[in-house]
Amino acid sequence: VQLQASGGGLVQAGDSLRLSCEASGRLSNSYAMGWFRQAPGQEREFVAAIRYSGTTSYTDSVKGRFTISRDKAKNTVYLQMNSLKPEDTSVYYCAAGNGIILSSISRAGAYTYWGQGTLVTVSS
Repeated sequence: VQLQASGGGLVQAGDSLRLSCEASGRLSNSYAMGWFRQAPGQEREFVAAIRYSGTTSYTDSVKGRFTISRDKAKNTVYLQMNSLKPEDTSVYYCAAGNGIILSSISRAGAYTYWGQGTLVTVSS
């Protein structure tokens, strides 16, 4: 499975961006896909995820601003980011894994496949 992330860029605070992550290859029917981010000098942190059931999870700092969704026909997951803040500046990574239970959805180690990062820069 290969993941191709896109959609990053330079925006101003308050603007919106939509990230896309297209998966090629076969994911099982019990897959989950997620977004993580990593700022310079920081650890990689969970942002959002969507399980095969459609259940979504978000880290507290993005709730109400970010929305994760998917297009099963296109094997693509999206991260709609609204009301962006300078602290959202990071490299964003998409990830996928099979059979990830809900209690592990925010753990990077639970995901098997990773895409290349896409840089999001939010200026103040």
